[in-house]
Amino acid sequence: MSTGFTSSLTFAGKQTIIYLGSITLIAGIVGGFLDIVVFLSLKTFRRSPCGFYLSVMSISNIGQMITGLLSRILTTGFNIDWTLTSLFYCKFRLYCYQVCSLISMTCICLASIDQYFATCSRPRVQQWSNINLARRLSAIFTVIWIIHNAPFLIYYDHIVSLTTGKVTCIITNNVFDQYTTYSITVTLGKVLPIGITLLFGFLAYRNVQQITYRTLPMVRRELDKQLTVMVLVQIVFGFFTITPYTIIYILLKVPQLSQDPTNAACLQYATALTTCMLYIYFAVSVF
Repeated sequence: MSTGFTSSLTFAGKQTIIYLGSITLIAGIVGGFLDIVVFLSLKTFRRSPCGFYLSVMSISNIGQMITGLLSRILTTGFNIDWTLTSLFYCKFRLYCYQVCSLISMTCICLASIDQYFATCSRPRVQQWSNINLARRLSAIFTVIWIIHNAPFLIYYDHIVSLTTGKVTCIITNNVFDQYTTYSITVTLGKVLPIGITLLFGFLAYRNVQQITYRTLPMVRRELDKQLTVMVLVQIVFGFFTITPYTIIYILLKVPQLSQDPTNAACLQYATALTTCMLYIYFAVSVF
């Protein structure tokens, strides 16, 4: 009974990655390119700091789709794992994914903060919302994350099993492994961005409720409302898609939960499902 149930969960998880993952991958790449075209072609968005952050986020999301989801689909559905045949890809794939992920989450944080600045009634605060600052901050954080994640290129390596002779691509430093799990993936990549975006998203929403009572040009008022709504939708959707993945990811790091085959199968299926939910967040167009 338990063996059949375990096999069913394993099969269901594999099919989820193949079919739901493939749909998400296509939608994410196409949607990401459409976002970039719209943000860069329309003057109102091109001159907006929030629009600039969202365009950088779209570029980063495409990078995540290619380095993260595509690799998972190939490995799960077709047993094609390039990390086992290429040492360069073993080191570069997760490095690139983590850089893109952190840039994407940083941009949605900066976009929510910018919308709070842009919709604030105090002129001095509004001055912090400008395209030059947006470009500088995006460049600074991009360089920070590129340097910060450099240890992935060092500590990911091919390890050959002495018993089976199989090659695996894993982290060879236990300290960096723990840092990756709890500091990079959970804190910097999930918990901290969710907290920041929820806080400033709420503050921006409160400002927008009062924006009709202030003397502002109609175009500026409507643009602020539109951008704030776009960011808020992204924040709320992100909360409900990223949180389940974060919980399952932490549970997978508890060895006691994986000792029972049934529990392990349940966690693996939950991992497949929440992983697709995570990528759906990065794939969904901000429109």
